[in-house]
Amino acid sequence: MSLPHAILTALLEKPSSGLELTRRFDRSIGYFWSATHQQIYRELGKLESDGLIRALPAEQPARGQKKAYEVLPAGRAELARWTAAAQDPKPQRDALLLRLRAAAVVGTAGLEADLARHLDLHRRQLAEYQDIERRHFPPGRDGPEDRLRHLVLRAGIDLETFWTRWLAHALAEVAGLSGVTGGTASSDGAGTTPPR
Repeated sequence: MSLPHAILTALLEKPSSGLELTRRFDRSIGYFWSATHQQIYRELGKLESDGLIRALPAEQPARGQKKAYEVLPAGRAELARWTAAAQDPKPQRDALLLRLRAAAVVGTAGLEADLARHLDLHRRQLAEYQDIERRHFPPGRDGPEDRLRHLVLRAGIDLETFWTRWLAHALAEVAGLSGVTGGTASSDGAGTTPPR
């Protein structure tokens, strides 16, 4: 589970309250590791009880005041351990790819419009990432922290570039199949499509 490590990373970058963390997840970390407000608050409690973070003392105690948290040495050590550990890539699970496979046996009705919608969403996300790159990573900004953060952003840009290209191709393929009915299931359960 990487959510605690995402929170430790964010708190090492800047001590924050739970509310500030959720806003930061919405704006940056959430692009590649999403979490609900409830998940973040629940994880903050666990990290605090495990001695990895602590609530900063309030300057003036006030009822309902937001607690800000900072990472303790044990939290930094845990994040360093996790960062250095080997992890295998996760298998790709995407319902759209499964739906395309299913369309090979039941037909493509309704798929073309949804592919176009996905293409629009990925084009918008790509434009957003490119805008972030222009604003936050101008030429010459190449300190070690900036280079690693830019590398994460480049992964998003490259993935969205892949998806926009692939979806444009998939949309053209499905449009070319309009009027063609789905294939039949073979005896081994694998779908076969009619010849084109």
